[in-house]
This record gives sequence, structure tokens and C-alpha cells, in this order.
Amino acid sequence: MSTQTTTRKVRTGIVVSDAMDKTVAIEVELMVQDPQFKKYIRRKKKFLAHDEKDECKRGDLVEIRESRPLSKRKRWRVVRLVKKADLPQEVNA
Repeated sequence: MSTQTTTRKVRTGIVVSDAMDKTVAIEVELMVQDPQFKKYIRRKKKFLAHDEKDECKRGDLVEIRESRPLSKRKRWRVVRLVKKADLPQEVNA
């Protein structure tokens, strides 16, 4: 048998939701070139990623890597927390 090594896609984005258990929604901003006018356009896409330690919070900058399907929409894993959010903690009064 031949061994194949595939490189998995890696993206960096901001956590927009952490309401789920061990899952975070991450918004990734991509720059794509318009085929006709050759101008770069910002495109945003949301990915659901598995957060095993449940350490990511809203506003955090994280790095995610493609993985095998973990559920219906979850095909990414959180690799590392790049930067903590500068958002103030919510107060339940």
C-alpha cells in the first residue's frame, strides 16, 4: 500500500458564537479577486469547529484545521488560540 500525506487546509478567524458545547462558530474573512474587474473583494464565511477543551470565547482569534466530518456541519478543529478577546466580560445583573 502507498502512504499518502495530504495537507489539510488551515484558516484563521474570529469566534462569533460559543453557545454550543465543545463547538464554536468561526467567521473567516477571505480576499478573492473579481474575475472581470481584477479587484479584490472581502468575503466572509462561517465554519463550525470542534473545541475539545471548550476554552474559546466570543471575539477570540483562533486557528482552525480541516478534519474528518465530526457531525452534520462540523468539519474543522480548533488548533490553537492565537489571541484572547479584548471584550469586557458580560455582567449578569
